[in-house]
Amino acid sequence: MKFDKPATKNPIDQLKVVGQPVDRVDGRLKTTGTAPYAYERHDVAPNQAYGYIVGSAISKGRIVSMDLSRAKAAPGVVAIVTAENAGKLGKGNFNTAPLLGGPEIRHYHQAVAVVIAETFEQARAGAHLVRVKYERTKGAFDLESEKDNAKLAEKLAGGGTSDSKVGDFEKGFAAAPVRFDATYSTAYESHCMMEPHATVAAWKEDELTVWTSNQMVAWAVGDLAQTLGIPKEKVRVLSPFIGGGFGGKLFLRADALMAALGARAARRPVKVALQRALMPNNTTHRAATIQRIRIGATQDGKITAIAHESWSGDQPDGKPETAAMQTRSLYAGADRMTAHRLAVLYLGEANAMRAPGEAPGCATLEIAMDEMAEKLGLDPIEFRILNDTQVVPDNPAKPQSSDPQSKKPEEGKSIPHPPFSKRQLVECLREGAKRFGWDKRNPKPGQTRDGRWLVGIGVASAFRDNLLTKSAARVRVDRQGVVTVETDMTDIGTGSYTIIAQTAAEMMGVPLDKVVVRLGDSSFPVSCGSGGQWGGNNSTAGVYAACMKLREVIAQKAGFNAGDAVFTDGQVRVGNRSVSLAEAAGDQGLAAEDFIEYGTLDKEFHQSTFGAHFVEVGVDSFTGVTRVRRMLAVCACGRILNPKTARSQVIGAMTMGLGAALMEELAVDKRIGYFVNHDLATYEVPVHADVPHQDVSFLDETDPYSSPMKAKGVAELGICGVAAAIANAIYNATGVRVRDYPITLDKLIDRLPEVA
Repeated sequence: MKFDKPATKNPIDQLKVVGQPVDRVDGRLKTTGTAPYAYERHDVAPNQAYGYIVGSAISKGRIVSMDLSRAKAAPGVVAIVTAENAGKLGKGNFNTAPLLGGPEIRHYHQAVAVVIAETFEQARAGAHLVRVKYERTKGAFDLESEKDNAKLAEKLAGGGTSDSKVGDFEKGFAAAPVRFDATYSTAYESHCMMEPHATVAAWKEDELTVWTSNQMVAWAVGDLAQTLGIPKEKVRVLSPFIGGGFGGKLFLRADALMAALGARAARRPVKVALQRALMPNNTTHRAATIQRIRIGATQDGKITAIAHESWSGDQPDGKPETAAMQTRSLYAGADRMTAHRLAVLYLGEANAMRAPGEAPGCATLEIAMDEMAEKLGLDPIEFRILNDTQVVPDNPAKPQSSDPQSKKPEEGKSIPHPPFSKRQLVECLREGAKRFGWDKRNPKPGQTRDGRWLVGIGVASAFRDNLLTKSAARVRVDRQGVVTVETDMTDIGTGSYTIIAQTAAEMMGVPLDKVVVRLGDSSFPVSCGSGGQWGGNNSTAGVYAACMKLREVIAQKAGFNAGDAVFTDGQVRVGNRSVSLAEAAGDQGLAAEDFIEYGTLDKEFHQSTFGAHFVEVGVDSFTGVTRVRRMLAVCACGRILNPKTARSQVIGAMTMGLGAALMEELAVDKRIGYFVNHDLATYEVPVHADVPHQDVSFLDETDPYSSPMKAKGVAELGICGVAAAIANAIYNATGVRVRDYPITLDKLIDRLPEVA
């Protein structure tokens, strides 16, 4: 099914099942501990051995020698795989450094060997007996010192240009009556999902099957095949349950490759879980950034010039953190400039983490907007509203009509200054201000107290683009009238099983308990996968397409015109005649497969999600400790397919934003290049005591330009702007402006007002 015209009335609009806050269909499995995660798959292959990965002890250099003799002689050790005996390996499309290091080493904890043994304890003991001698070479590990060596990025993750220019920013900024210029920094962050990267691998002759924890099944198949040098048809990947990903499991990692190599060497199935202490340095992380933001405005607050430059680092051939991207779309201004510069750093691979780009970008832009509002003497919300725009400003051409009937672009070409398909940022800010009690906020910092606590309120806008991705599914109905959906889509804790089941139930006119959803198997049709908040909208749209085709098959079998058929109560009806789905399916059952693919609607109308975050904090006037007291997110992100699971996603994102604001930071040893606090004991994330009352409100919105579901993404919008709202609240409480995340007490305590 090609989606090339705005959605009109369709079966989803019934909202009998879709749009309802139903419980997660996989909830009982999760809460009873019976959902089979990758490392727990004892049932899938007999005689499993255990692998334990040896990580590099240097960040850059070469392996001089590797003594395996003691490890090989250790009790229970079956095999040891290194770069010397692994055979010729390629490199996948989605990892910048080889997943198996040797002799060249590209980052600390890069996998250099895997020891296979009868038990986990024996594998671990054997791994500790591997002796490696290294030759360390000089590497760059400090973004600040490498900032001047950073170059304009050649490529961005997801495409797009690394820089943009509209008008003449330098001239416009110099002429602006009011100017603001500040530099901010954000920290390196780790995904810290509950389930580690883990894989069970088994070979049957030349065919490989892996049960793993991966967000993008089709990508994993392709990269495994490419790395091992075997056809994709010989690789099967299964990932039905994932204990958190946040982007850290978008790509194939060392656990999957080492399990596959270990299983081939041991001639039996092997399971590998990447040790928690290896994860920050061995897998991906969010890059640190240095960001400079300049804003010029008229005396009455109209932005005339805006620039956002970002510096970040990654491995050679890596990509930058796209922190300036939202600034191309969020606020108006005639003269504009954005740029992303990339330094080469040997600190593991910097890559996607929840809302890559916008999370650190909004964290700085939205402080700058508050700082500029104060300089202008304007309320921060009114300043944002004053500079709202209904067309994308970052394009050097005349704006197009916002009329949906306006001339369509040629295939593959973008309309300059496209209007937004739906943009309710102002409504989010107004609704949030009303719900949160913004009118009670004292705009003068440091004036509100609650005993020993200095109290403040902050706000920030939220922005995240809506991405459209082809997605397929297979749907069948059997002689019991049970509808089964099969797609390689994954559920990383977001509720994919549930919203897909709701979609099929709505489309086929059956109750939710008559739907079975099977996910995460590469033998199923290729979906969009989970990432970039594109999963919910696109995967359900793919199921919609497959269901539409199945409806046609069933109607034809029942002797109905498909256009007249109504599917309800487990039956297909036309007029007074009805046939049950079970009867139409017969003994053999009926099936259909289809996919959703998109035309040019996202070129005609820019598709984005918007929101507003409100936060109240208390800062201890004696210690400088910050406690977040309450949080509110107001989101405008298309049709909400399940308010319960969507709310959960936003609350989780708000909590991650709280962590980024106040505590999360991978600390770099800049001498030898590694993240020092590479475990959950020393890398701080929010715990229950840190998380206050959180509220989420979704504006009533459908977006017919997005998909037949009229939905958009929400999971990443919930983190965008949270850190800035907290920073702005801290400033309102104390009068102390911190531009360096995380905002720890040492950055506050000696700057608190004397009244404290």
